[in-house]
Formats: sequence, structure tokens, C-alpha cells
Amino acid sequence: MGRKKTDHGRGTALAEGPGPAGFRIKGRLWLEKDGETYLSWGRVVLLERIRELGSIAAAARSLDMAYSHAWTLVADMNRLAGQELVSRTFGGRHGGRAWLTPAGRRPWPNSGAWWTPSGSG
Repeated sequence: MGRKKTDHGRGTALAEGPGPAGFRIKGRLWLEKDGETYLSWGRVVLLERIRELGSIAAAARSLDMAYSHAWTLVADMNRLAGQELVSRTFGGRHGGRAWLTPAGRRPWPNSGAWWTPSGSG
């Protein structure tokens, strides 16, 4: 028997349907731009956590993710979007903070006409 993996909020399939004889069809989607991953389930969860916690570092900790990895994902999303999805102030005495820009609150093309993230509808 294999060891059960820790669920980091990725346990819910984005697409799911019934299959024959007790089988289920599940899948995940990601959006690419110019051959690079722009949005995926994990990146959307990271954006949601930044919105909730006001910090890239706190969002990374909540996902058991290294800060450097979270920062790379944010930088890649900002670059591929052609505009900032996440704005921030740098640390200092009280640390920095981060927030989603209006584009970061709706980062998918066509204002989310084809996809609604968790908790939005």
C-alpha cells in the first residue's frame, strides 16, 4: 500500500464526470501562453492566498511552498499577463505586503467567461 500524499488544496479536480461501473473521470486544466504555463490550479490558489493573507511569504507558508518558488510563480504570471497581477511593498521593520491588482482579481482571458474559480459562484 502506498503512503497517502498530503493534500495542499489540490484535491479537487477542476473537471469531473461519472464513468462506467464506478469509475470517475477527473482532470486538471492549465492555461499556457507562448508555451509557458500562465495559470494552473496551484497558481490560482496562490493568488487566492495572497488576496486573503496580504503577503507572498504568508501565502507560500500556507501552501508549504518555498517563498522563492512562490515569488517565481508570481513574477512569471505578471510577465505573461503583460501587467502586474500582484503588487507589493518591500519589507522593512514590519515586513512587506502584497495585494492583487484589478487584473489579478480576474487573471483569466475574457473576464472569466469560461471559468469561475472556487468561491466565486
